[in-house]
Amino acid sequence: MAEETDKEKKGYHASSITVLGGLDAVRKRPGMYIGSTGLPGLHHMVYEVVDNAVDEAMAGFCKNITITLHSDGSTSVSDDGRGIPVDIHPKFEVPALQVVMTKLHAGGKFDNDSYKVSGGLHGVGISVVNALSAKLQVEVCKDNKQHAQEYARGAAGEFKTLGDTDKRGTYVRFWPDFDIMEQNEFHFETISARMRELAFLNKGLRIIIDDERTEDNHHDFCYEGGIISFVEFVNKNKSPPHAPIYFEKEKEGIHLEISMQYNDGYQENIFTFANNINTTEGGTHLMGFKAALTKTLNKYNEKNRIDKNAKLSSDDVREGLVAVISVKLSEPQFEGQTKTKLGNSNVKGIVESLVNTGLGTFLEENPGIAKLIIFKSLQAAKAREAARRAKDLARRKGVLNSGSLPGKLADCSERDPAKSEIYIVEGDSAGGSAKQGRDRLFQAILPLRGKILNVEKARMDKIFENEQISTLTTAIGCGLGDELKIDKARYHKIIIMTDADVDGAHIATLLLTLFFRHMRPLIEAGYVYLAMPPLFKVSKGKQFRYVYSEEEKDNVTKEFGSEGVNLQRYKGLGEMNPGQLWETTMDPNTRSLKLITIEDAVAADSTFTILMGEEVEPRRDFIMKHAKDVVNLDV
Repeated sequence: MAEETDKEKKGYHASSITVLGGLDAVRKRPGMYIGSTGLPGLHHMVYEVVDNAVDEAMAGFCKNITITLHSDGSTSVSDDGRGIPVDIHPKFEVPALQVVMTKLHAGGKFDNDSYKVSGGLHGVGISVVNALSAKLQVEVCKDNKQHAQEYARGAAGEFKTLGDTDKRGTYVRFWPDFDIMEQNEFHFETISARMRELAFLNKGLRIIIDDERTEDNHHDFCYEGGIISFVEFVNKNKSPPHAPIYFEKEKEGIHLEISMQYNDGYQENIFTFANNINTTEGGTHLMGFKAALTKTLNKYNEKNRIDKNAKLSSDDVREGLVAVISVKLSEPQFEGQTKTKLGNSNVKGIVESLVNTGLGTFLEENPGIAKLIIFKSLQAAKAREAARRAKDLARRKGVLNSGSLPGKLADCSERDPAKSEIYIVEGDSAGGSAKQGRDRLFQAILPLRGKILNVEKARMDKIFENEQISTLTTAIGCGLGDELKIDKARYHKIIIMTDADVDGAHIATLLLTLFFRHMRPLIEAGYVYLAMPPLFKVSKGKQFRYVYSEEEKDNVTKEFGSEGVNLQRYKGLGEMNPGQLWETTMDPNTRSLKLITIEDAVAADSTFTILMGEEVEPRRDFIMKHAKDVVNLDV
């Protein structure tokens, strides 16, 4: 909380609070208001509180936000903005704070004088957080006074004035109601990823996130470079041949900010935001950017006769591009399944016009960088043609459709994808055990021999030509890259099963790189898993236990008694007979599977770049940093 100035005392009081409805339905149908009662909904509660503080920052009144994940299961958010109004609301005759906390869609965001642009409009307000919390405490420092109020499941307690203060700002701490919310543990990394985004998008705003549950989890985000820093962050382990391009423009009430930079890789990373909301499904601002990028680069190529016969496609000009597109507008319309797609139709033309002008001017003023970008795009065009030929060949072989299945695949008899699963197994030996041990009704086995192509270092033509990738793609049946159709997937559980050693981990990482880079919808749909084979079998007399970690081995050994205990170490899946493999790793009643999720796309991109990219130094640093986490290493 910070000291209040005379200027800030003027325009944000009870009369600024507009009310559009009540709280009655929130506890009955929480999914309608926060998306789900699972983990995304739990995190959405944090974001709703943070959004209020960020709106104060966008209005120019907040410099610091602190989020704390407390050890008792609660979360608090503190800011040094103007503080929620506490004077008596003219209509409801209670403090405005109580109106904001107990009335749905109540707040200054519906009063254009208080907030010209608001990210919180995407959500439904702090009142929903209050309704879904067993307890909520709020403190407000405003007009040299400190006030406090406590709520229980949305019901207001006594409003108190605690005394004088020279600080300003709002502090909210809430305990989610786990009679309603299914998940009871906040994920530090997921919340952290969102806070990092918000810090990038709001130049100079400092956001601190602390996790009291563990000593290691603390982040302090502040980026004076704003979205330029965002682009540099994404490209930090890549090799960008030029400094980030940046321009900021406004037209018809729409504010556009863009930063972009190419690297020497083949992956495209474009992040789009509207009023600080991550529009992961894109929308009209992304459409406008893509159209302008293609048009502007083709126009520059034609005018400067770099390659007069070339016609660059949208894919060509986006190869190896990292871009951040941030628009701010007063009345955003969000569409899509998860409300993360910008739908305002006028935005496309405005963004296209502004990018044509901004990027066109930059290219004219920086001919060296312009030619570098054109040459990279021309190389991509040649590779695209090679990829087209490889794709056609692959299609003729049946790789991009499920007409013919590979001979290595031992398929299941079940034809409902939702009931079917496929094990991708390393080597013929483990594949043989898995085929004998499986339940043929619903479990398919695909053995892969050797290490698949590292797609981080390969263009699409090489990917389509790779035998293991062709076999895998044909077996799953949904295609890959821009050909992928999620509804064609033949299995809704795709389980990577490799040895519990260094080679096995490497093969699993190569497969996950393929899924992340070229089959990501399968991960996003929750179809991709890692099998967890045991490391040891501990036995004594007639009793035995399969264990999955060194710590568990020590505990079981202690439980059995150290004398006469037999310890069997499994170095590979092939060392287990079919019955053991079924019992430990494939039986749905006893196995352990890890669901692969993308909690932080930026961090995931960075990790795959470090582990599988060209740069050696970041990989060495990563290994040195995480070597302590490796308990047992087979060399």
